[in-house]
Amino acid sequence: MSQRQRQARRSFDFHEWDTPPSSEELAAAWRQYIEPCIEAFGVDRCMFESNFPPDKQSGGYTELWNAFKRITAGASAAEKTALYSGTAARVYKLIAP
Repeated sequence: MSQRQRQARRSFDFHEWDTPPSSEELAAAWRQYIEPCIEAFGVDRCMFESNFPPDKQSGGYTELWNAFKRITAGASAAEKTALYSGTAARVYKLIAP
């Protein structure tokens, strides 16, 4: 683990870094929070979202979603569908594609 990854795990001061965090660094920082939430509530009560553009000072949009993909790499296709679109479509009563 790089020094930046160790730093990312300890704090969320990404906006103070000289360069934006990578998806690996974001995943390392967030995994300890996201995985227990998914385990506790299940994929039918969790969904991924972003706060862009306000959060772009702390990292890139592509890196954000790639971090989510890294965190869910071991999830099944059905679990990923729920987390990335299905739960949101159901909760917000949207028509799923």
